[in-house]
Amino acid sequence: MPHAADQPDFPAREAARAPTVPRLDARLTHCRACPRLVAWREQVGREGRRAYAGWDYWARPVPGFGPEDAALLVVGLAPAAHGGNRTGRMFTGDRSGDVLYAALHGIGLASQAGATHRDDGLRLHGVRVTAPVHCAPPANKPTPGERDTCRPWLAGELRLLRPTVRALVVLGAFGWQAVLPALAAAGWTVPRPRPAFAHGARITLPATDGGPDLELFGCYHVSQRNTFTGRLTPAMLTDVLSRAAGAAGLR
Repeated sequence: MPHAADQPDFPAREAARAPTVPRLDARLTHCRACPRLVAWREQVGREGRRAYAGWDYWARPVPGFGPEDAALLVVGLAPAAHGGNRTGRMFTGDRSGDVLYAALHGIGLASQAGATHRDDGLRLHGVRVTAPVHCAPPANKPTPGERDTCRPWLAGELRLLRPTVRALVVLGAFGWQAVLPALAAAGWTVPRPRPAFAHGARITLPATDGGPDLELFGCYHVSQRNTFTGRLTPAMLTDVLSRAAGAAGLR
């Protein structure tokens, strides 16, 4: 019999039972529910890249990063094969992370602009960074099935953050499509038809239990394709993050 972590229902079962964000993070790191992603993340970990010769790759699911009482949540797509899959921390060790954390540092939500490894001293203030898919996918493209299998981790994270989270920034259309069902599962009302992704979009989501609203923001992803071509400039990113931080009460 395969280990329970290999079963498709492992994320749903374990995320629902996690009583705190740190416990959810710990359970997530054992997940092996998506065979293609498990094979890929471990292959990349074994083969590595010449630039990282001698590096002991994380090669496991990458948990969210930031305080468990965050008021602002930033949601990306998935860890990079030689970024988060190598370092074990979201948006750490790649150029996308360089852009994101520099922007967060610029508005006072990160202790430093650089993110190179888990013990580099970076601390986030009031903001947490996560993703709808927690394993590095081949060609940076998870399948719809992998996205859906992984969704309970994000829904569980949102559920546990509900007492404090007031704003959420989604980086890119894939993340936007993935986060809306997770938000509904975690207790917010998502309009129908579902709002379309757009850079600079802002949607207010009421809580289903009458609690505080959540302000949802859209932003182009901090991928090299977007930042190198100027589709997403540092000023554009800072503008969205600053507005979201304001909505979260952090500015």
